[in-house]
Order: sequence, then structure tokens, then C-alpha cells
Amino acid sequence: MNAEAVNPATPGRASAGHDTPAGPRRKARPRLDLRRLGRAALLGPAARDRLPDAIGHVVEAHRAHHPDADLEPLRRAYLLAESSHRGQMRKSGEPYITHPLAVTLILAELGAETTTLTASLLHDTVEDTEVTLDQVHEEFGEEVSYLVDGVTKLEKVDYGAAAEPETFRKMLVATGNDVRVMSIKLADRLHNMRTLGVMRPAKQERIAKVTRDVLIPLAERLGVQALKTELEDLVFAILHPEEYEHTRELILRNADRTDDPLAEVADDVRTVLREADITAEVLIRPRHFLSVHRVSRKRGQLRGADFGRVLVLVGEDADCYGVLGELHTCMTPVVSEFKDFIAVPKFNLYQSLHTAVACEDGQVVEVLIRTHQMHKVAEAGVVALGNPYAAPPEELSAPDGERADPTRPGWLSRLLDWQRAAPDPDTFWSTLREDLSQDREITVFRPDGGTLGLPDGASCVDAAYAQYGEDAHACIGARVNGRLATLSTVLKDGDTVQLLMGQDPASEPSREWLDHAHTPAARIAIQRWLTAHPAQEETTGTPPVPSRPAADGPAAAPASRAVPDRPAASHAQVLADRPGAAVRLARCCTPVPPDEVTGFAVRGGVVTVHRAGCAAVARMKAAGREEVGVRWGEGAECRVTLIAESFVRPHLLADLTEAMAVEGAEIVSATVEPPTQQQVRHTYTVQLPDAAHLPALMRAMRKVAGVYDVSRAQPQTSGA
Repeated sequence: MNAEAVNPATPGRASAGHDTPAGPRRKARPRLDLRRLGRAALLGPAARDRLPDAIGHVVEAHRAHHPDADLEPLRRAYLLAESSHRGQMRKSGEPYITHPLAVTLILAELGAETTTLTASLLHDTVEDTEVTLDQVHEEFGEEVSYLVDGVTKLEKVDYGAAAEPETFRKMLVATGNDVRVMSIKLADRLHNMRTLGVMRPAKQERIAKVTRDVLIPLAERLGVQALKTELEDLVFAILHPEEYEHTRELILRNADRTDDPLAEVADDVRTVLREADITAEVLIRPRHFLSVHRVSRKRGQLRGADFGRVLVLVGEDADCYGVLGELHTCMTPVVSEFKDFIAVPKFNLYQSLHTAVACEDGQVVEVLIRTHQMHKVAEAGVVALGNPYAAPPEELSAPDGERADPTRPGWLSRLLDWQRAAPDPDTFWSTLREDLSQDREITVFRPDGGTLGLPDGASCVDAAYAQYGEDAHACIGARVNGRLATLSTVLKDGDTVQLLMGQDPASEPSREWLDHAHTPAARIAIQRWLTAHPAQEETTGTPPVPSRPAADGPAAAPASRAVPDRPAASHAQVLADRPGAAVRLARCCTPVPPDEVTGFAVRGGVVTVHRAGCAAVARMKAAGREEVGVRWGEGAECRVTLIAESFVRPHLLADLTEAMAVEGAEIVSATVEPPTQQQVRHTYTVQLPDAAHLPALMRAMRKVAGVYDVSRAQPQTSGA
């Protein structure tokens, strides 16, 4: 059996969050109470026409959120769970049925709908009793059986560092198909963590580490803050008992204070809003244990305002901004602390206004402003947003008539994209763990007014793949806040990013982009392309293309010809003295007619063509690579790399690329180096329909205002 919790936690271990003291003057409406252990008494079989007394607490919590809910499925689910688990005991000696009851109570208090609660009552029956999934399906329908089956499969997953990536991948895919599966799992883990005390310390630590590394980040991304914060405190108590006890003492001492700056500011806020005729509920929201610990490590000596925040709840979105205006007018705001998560919600559905006001003694009090609905979502996340299969209300319908699934936050949608795109389970696992480790997100703005949510430390490479998916292979540069920037530029919260795209739909990403990609979307897309083009690793040439023999002409020797490798990017024709060989032009020196060229046989029988003076030629000769005779054919199409030196000025890049397009040049790739001393270097690889157009192209580029030189990229010498 997997619900192996037992007695109330022993002091100092697995007991966090149960004794947070409320200050003597703090008044607050009842919060989501997740501290009850759900030990409902078993009062024997109930009449078929009434609810068993044992689930009275569950029904009460459920009715508070769903007053019109049909309770019959809960009655039948309880009767089946109680009878099937009868005789089973937890390690604490309690009847096993107390565990599914407690898990269901947690979800009911979060506002879960009836189907989720029904599946929660039954979540251990298929695994731990003789009840079959078919019986659950026959008695309760497809949705309940799907959820029970999903949770049963999660129980079999080894979440540790040695977990099989494919198993974990399947688990998360199941979560993405119906997020209620993970909701039940998180509530299950919370109850087990609450009652972990009788386990031996080593097992407590193992379970706590798994919870910390995987389940808490998932709870954060699903927006279930009420579960996440209590899990954090429970893990904190187990893994860092000394720091936990120290933090507990700090909180107890603060509760005994006669002066409370949070209470004083809350009273002042009530007065300000009352005079402004704004109806609002003003509460004090104490920080949980781990949050207090983090603040103490950051600020050192704690003051009264550091132990909590002031929370203002209003009825409508517009009222949030009204409250903000009044507070900033009548109190002393700390402008640097303002954040608007209503206009730009967090990746986990969180919405709120954050600000701070300064007290006369210099203390800073943080203030959160949100509607009651925003607060419900902030606490319960996807659990509070209902059944994804229910008939949608009008406000949840997308403009095209399709349902906008409220239980599918952006992060979870991206996760499903990653698992489909990942070339192998190990790549998915490593990128997922890296993403889960991110605890801060930034928002950057597109020129069209849209936004992109990215992890802290993301670069323009990440922004490109977040906006364009695999089409970002064609990205050639970016503007950040109006200034040209390289794709490696690290973005900051609030930056405006304009991504500059090349015209070649078959453009290739650079392996160097992996050094600057921090999001799974970017890393997986780049790695997948590199995996599909392994020949790129042999040289810096373009991908190999199928060969075809010369059709006619005086060439007596059998030859192969470089032909277009993509419809949009044809190459100059090259003949190689090797029958049937595929030929490609090296990107390191981009030879064009009438350059002197030589070829080398590389992996797969491909012949790469280099300019005779290219540094790669000397290296290949020194390595004993077989040299192959090559010569230009009749075709005049070419690919060439040009370097433009210019002064920094607005719209330079746009004017330069436009001039190149007028001359018929197709930009294959481009690099813009960071400006130095008001000068900037652009490197372009372009495709020309005729090599004879190259001089005209270079003249046109030199005529662009601000450009003082254009030259062809020279191959490096062997001594370079």
C-alpha cells in the first residue's frame, strides 16, 4: 500500500505548518484549512438513502464551493472504498479508509468538483484491494475510472534520480491529458507527508527529497499554492530540522509582539479604502515557515513586517487598480516593488497586483491586491477551475468557438509539446528537470503587444523558439528595446524583443545556440535538428544532397554534381571526380565561381568543397583525409558570405537587408555582433541566382547609409 503515513509527526520532523501562531490582534476570515487529518470516525454502514456520517466533513467542504452538487456519487464511492479497504490498517493503527477520506477532504477544501472527489475516494482501491478498474468504470463511468487508473499508474512511478525517464515521461503525459490526476496525487502526497512521523529517518528523507525535487515544482507550476507551501514546510522540517526549529522560534517570538506593523498598515488600508468608498476585505497573510527562513537569510535581522503581507480582496478587476491608486496616493509607495500580474499573469495562472508601502519607522510592508476569484485560483490553481470536460461557460470559449481549457496552464501545454518533440526520453527528462529547477519567470514583450513568459536567464534564442517554434531556425538576429542584439543576449523582465527572421524557410540552427538556450522548447528543437543532420558535425559544410550524374558536356570523367538541397536554396553546380558521390559546399569558406576549389571525402561518401586557401584544407590534409578533384560546372548559382562594417544607427539592419533583397540575394543566415565604439559588424551568408551579381550586391550594400565597407569573408590560413 502506498499511503504509508502514520501518527502525527514527531516534533521537529514532518510537523511544519501545524503551529503557525496568529498574532493576538489579527483578524481574518477562515482560510482553506488543510491541517485537518481527516480521521473521520467509522460509524458503521449507512442507510442507502443518506450520506454516511464519516464523510460529513467532505460534504460540508464540498457544499461550500459547489452548493448544487449531486452527492450521490460520493455516497456510493465512500461505501465501495470503505467496504473494499475494510480490515486494512495504516502503520499508525488507523483504519485505512481514513487516508482516502483525508485526501478527499484536502481536495474538497480546495474546491475540486464532484468527479475529482469521487475518484479521490477510490484512488487506492484498484491497486490495494480486489476492486477492478472495470468495476469502477461500470459503477462510476469513464471519467472516474480514467482518473483512478491515472493515479494508480502514478503510484508505480519511481520519482527518484534513478527514475526511468520514459516512465516519468508517460506519467506527465497522463497528467497533461487530465490534470486532475496530478491534483489527486499531490493531495495524496500531502496527507502522507503530514503523517510521516513513524517512518525511519532515512525513509522520511528519501520521500522528502522526492517531494522537493519533483512534486513541489509541479504543484508550483499547476498553481496549487496551498498544497505547495505546506509541502515546502513539511520538507523543510525533515531535511533541515535545526533551521526549521530556529524559524519556528522566530515566528513564535514575533507572535508575542505588542506592536504589529502589519496590523497597523492593514488598519490604515481599511481606512483609506473606506474613505474612497471601495468595498474590500483586508487581511493579514502570514508567511509560511520556509518563506520566513528565506527572508531571514536574505535580510538578516527580521522585523515585524517581514513575517507576512497585507492582502486586499475586491470584487472586480477594475477595483484592483482603484485600490492601487488610492494606496499610492494616500500612503508612501515603494515603486520598485510594483508588479502587475493581472495584465500579465504568471505561467501558473496566478494573477495579482504586488506593491509595497513604507512605514514611518522605515519598515516596508508588501501588499497583494486581487479579486476573490483570483485569490481562489492563487490558492488552489487548476483544482479550482473545474472539470475540463464539462460544458464550458461562454467566458471560457475561445473566439473561434473552441473551448479555452482553463485547467491547462501554458507550462503544461508546453510540456506536452516538449515530450512530443524530444528526440529521446533522456533529453525530455534532463530538460524537464532543468525547467522544474527554475523558480522565477520573466515576461518580455513583442512589438505587436503580445508577451512571452520565459525563465529567468533566458536569451533571445529562447524567445525565438517560444514565439516561432521550429521556424526559429530561420532567426538571424534580434532587437532588444530597440537596439540590435545578438541571439545570445540574456533578456530581463520587461524587455521588448523584436526577432529578425531570414527568408529561407529551410534555415539551419547553429550548434552554438545550445550554449545560450535555457528553455526545453529551444534545446529540444535545436537538438532534434542536429540529431537529424549528423553529417553537420563532421565539417562546417552544408547538408549533403543527393547526387546525379552530369547529363552531357565535355567532361569525360564520371562526375557528380551539387544540386539544390532544398527548393529554396540551390547551390552552384560542382563536378567531382567520384561517381555517384553527393557534393556539398562548405560554409566555413563559402566557395563561389570562379574560386579555386578542392574537395575531400567525408563520412557517408560525401564530398565537401572548400576554397583552396581555407584553413580546413590544411587540417584535412594533415589528418590524411582523402582529397578529391572538383571543378565548377556550368551553373552560376552561388552561396557566399559577406561582412558589412557600419556605424550604429536606427533601422540600419532593416535598410541593409532590404537593399540585399532588391539585388535578388536570399539571406540564408546572419550574425550581428555587439556594437563597439558605435560601430557594428554584420556577417551574412546569402544565396545568389548568378555569381556575376556579387559585385553589384556588394556595391548596393555599401550605398546603405552608415555602411562604410563590405567585403567577402576570407578563409582563415592554416597558421591563423
